[in-house]
Amino acid sequence: MQLKTENYEVRDPRFRRSVKLAEPVEQIWTGGKWTEGPVYSPAYRSFLWSDIPNDRKLRWDELTGAVGDFKSGQGRYTNGSTLDREGRIVSCEHGTRSLTRIEHDGSVKTLVDRFQGKKLNSPNDVVVHSDGSIWFTDPAYGIETDYEGFQAEQEQDGEHVYRFDPVSGECKRVADDFACPNGLAFSLDQQTLYIVDSGGTRYQSGEHHIRKFAVNADGSLSGGEVFAECESGFFDGFRLDTQGRIWTSAGDGVHCYHPDGTLLGKVFVPEEVSNLCFGGLKRNRLFITASSSVYSVLLATTGAP
Repeated sequence: MQLKTENYEVRDPRFRRSVKLAEPVEQIWTGGKWTEGPVYSPAYRSFLWSDIPNDRKLRWDELTGAVGDFKSGQGRYTNGSTLDREGRIVSCEHGTRSLTRIEHDGSVKTLVDRFQGKKLNSPNDVVVHSDGSIWFTDPAYGIETDYEGFQAEQEQDGEHVYRFDPVSGECKRVADDFACPNGLAFSLDQQTLYIVDSGGTRYQSGEHHIRKFAVNADGSLSGGEVFAECESGFFDGFRLDTQGRIWTSAGDGVHCYHPDGTLLGKVFVPEEVSNLCFGGLKRNRLFITASSSVYSVLLATTGAP
């Protein structure tokens, strides 16, 4: 069964249990160059995101709908962000080529900015495991030009995926066979790590897929088969809901995949989507960063905590 409306496309009947076809996709802010880094903070009752080329970080107040500045203009050029186990915001910064964390007192702490003594490229997206370890991707988007950071020479031998232990300070490379690693997220049982390769945005090799890795007991990865190929543009950031379904950015909106790899359906967005996250007190509001704007839609499903 296929059904297409202005805002949705149903490819599989299972998708109809996740969306309300009459629910609009609302634009809640516009005026950016390239919006990214969506994260919802229950403590702030706010949705936060970045406008990378303008070196801005912004906050949408859930109670009032007001949009205000949140640590902008500091040369950080923030990309992907997430919350750690204490509710602190962990971010990837192109400008500082580092992974940082906003402490409870509001100060910003650099967690890691080097691997084996050499500067990271430009950390892109990040996820936190239940054991507290922080996993992040490190493509070179932020150092290629001055548009999303500061142009600089690449010191690493490629674009890789890392696991950082904030207790021991150890940073370990866990995947080194990507053209351009991008968004990443764990399965609900945390035994699988999904990672986007968006190499096709920069290389003739043309990667535009999500890969699937087994997470081993020692913190290493194995496997890496392709889980899904993007049929519109490129995958970037993504998140999972409480049923293990993957909601991922794409060129025409948000695509929803079942854990078995089936494309269940789409949420159409009038701009190219870069990333997304679940938010609100019920985690049933999908916040979407898309090119120059931010969008929001209420779903009939709940984001994984």
